[in-house]
Amino acid sequence: MKLAISGKGGVGKTTLAAALARSFADEGKAVYAIDADPDSNLASALGVPDPESIVPLVSMKELIDERTEHKGEGYGAFFKLNPHVSDIPEKFSRIVDGVHVLTLGTIYKGGGGCACPENVFLRTLISHLILQRDEVVLIDFEAGLEHLGRATARGIGALIVVVEPGRRAVGTAGVIRRLASDIGVQNLFIVGSKVASDTHREFIRKAAEDVPVLGYLPYDEDILQSDLEGTVAYDQSAVLREETGRIRAALEKTLVSEAPAKSGD
Repeated sequence: MKLAISGKGGVGKTTLAAALARSFADEGKAVYAIDADPDSNLASALGVPDPESIVPLVSMKELIDERTEHKGEGYGAFFKLNPHVSDIPEKFSRIVDGVHVLTLGTIYKGGGGCACPENVFLRTLISHLILQRDEVVLIDFEAGLEHLGRATARGIGALIVVVEPGRRAVGTAGVIRRLASDIGVQNLFIVGSKVASDTHREFIRKAAEDVPVLGYLPYDEDILQSDLEGTVAYDQSAVLREETGRIRAALEKTLVSEAPAKSGD
């Protein structure tokens, strides 16, 4: 199961990513939760101790230069396009409640698609996690999908876009839908967030158009309180656990039904 979760900042995608990660881990599955959002809140949402001490991988210049064999600076500098990354998840992840948490960070120079050592390193790492690992992998993306190449996108089981019942968030979902189509993501879903009424649900259903809605995260005081207290929302909110279970069940049912039959079946 390889999942990418995206959406406008502040809509609740990190809450969903953390809740899904815990849901899988609680069943004894090996889980990697990857933070590729510039705000880097996934470790905190999962309850990693002292999350402020985590250094994003993109900031580890010596490591990146070593793995990419980067030589020189500026235009025309040489570096390796297929760096060794298979040991990175184990070496640099923090483990909490059965979830391996890895913080990537974000490129701030040259554009998300730049052919710089940092971007090559992160894209190669994401590709490795999605295409060559057997664990459950969940990636918490910012609203863009800059780290995903076409080959990597084909390995993603589903891209989940989290939206609030508001036009700006739904507009962002439309942008992500176009980006997903451009790079060949096959399965796109929507999850509503901060939903407090049937009116909110209906708004999201209509805005989703032909994109399936997996479920709705509630507007829940326990979730808000956990954010204020710095605790784990999944542990604090029974409603969040229940809705996450429903979302996961709907997702698994869809993906299993679409999986090709094995030879001889």
